[in-house]
Amino acid sequence: MTTTLIIGLTIPLLGTMLGSAFVFFMKGDMPERLQKALLGFASGVMVAASVWSLLIPAIDMGINNGKWAVLPAAVGFLSGMGFLLLIDELTPHLHPGTTHPEGLRSHLSKTAMLALAVTIHNLPEGMAVGVVFAGTENDTSYISIAGAIAVSIGIAIQNIPEGAIISMPMRAAGNSRWRSFLIGSLSGAVEPVGALAVVLLASLFIPILPYMLSFAAGAMLYVVVEELIPEASRGQHYNISTIGFGIGFVLMMLLDVLLG
Repeated sequence: MTTTLIIGLTIPLLGTMLGSAFVFFMKGDMPERLQKALLGFASGVMVAASVWSLLIPAIDMGINNGKWAVLPAAVGFLSGMGFLLLIDELTPHLHPGTTHPEGLRSHLSKTAMLALAVTIHNLPEGMAVGVVFAGTENDTSYISIAGAIAVSIGIAIQNIPEGAIISMPMRAAGNSRWRSFLIGSLSGAVEPVGALAVVLLASLFIPILPYMLSFAAGAMLYVVVEELIPEASRGQHYNISTIGFGIGFVLMMLLDVLLG
């Protein structure tokens, strides 16, 4: 395993840890306007990464198949959405700012279910980072090392608000600052683990790489459409989340195009 790969898989976790560290510098609940902006920003980054870093390369890999080049991307995309739908329905979790758990009934604590909610969100992001690095490891000309690093950095930037959004409500719920920070940080640990699993899987089954790229895109967009955008648009100040979305989208697009 190369040093570049190790660094690339670790960068997103550092973003989550940095965001979780906000709990040491902020008192009380996160301001609503800031939360809206961060949710919109995270959504924009994930949408742009799904298109430029995952779906377009997946289609390009099948370019020799003519009009059928889009088939792996379509199948993988819908499979990714279906997979996250299944995980969302089966896993007991609680989203920040809500009181009604989702998924199967359980006796887990509120803190544990809050952490599981963010872990579900982080899973497709880890898959996205892993699959682009798998493309570079297998000498795929459609994904460069610089492009893979751009995805890793983009996901890390997006993880900063996600880390804050999980640690701050935990602090407000009565947990200590260190406990809130640790749980928020650990919720991002699934990313490097999931990314490494995808890299190893892709090395064994190189022909399915286009399906894996689009699978990660579908999983990420499921999170955006089902959770992030509705939450960002709820209540007042939703126009701030729209601005945040635009900034996040353009930033990720520039990272991918300029570095890729």
